[in-house]
Amino acid sequence: QVQLVESGGGLVQAGGSLSLSCAASGRTFSLFHMGWFRQVPGKEREFVAGISRSGGVTASADSVKGRFTISRDNTKNTVDLQMSNLKFEDTAIYLCAADPRGNGLSRNRDGYDYWGQGTQVTVSS
Repeated sequence: QVQLVESGGGLVQAGGSLSLSCAASGRTFSLFHMGWFRQVPGKEREFVAGISRSGGVTASADSVKGRFTISRDNTKNTVDLQMSNLKFEDTAIYLCAADPRGNGLSRNRDGYDYWGQGTQVTVSS
């Protein structure tokens, strides 16, 4: 089992920045690919960004490319999402996820077995 706890959400004006963090516990963090997803009520959970176990490979959705950066610290068991130039449409619950399977970095929610509770990000226009 892996426990994931997100923090750092809040209210920010459009054009502003926000940093999210996800703390993991329970199993060896460096064995997991990690991802950030977001969800708006009534819509599908959407891939935002992912990072490989070593941190050497990252991926991000086209909608956030150039604005969001994912990083991880395997000594602190954390994965962060730095968000800048936020837009109203970035408003969502942001969830951290862990993939223990050891395959390629997945953009699909089905590729992740463990999820945090999420943190709300609200961007005012």
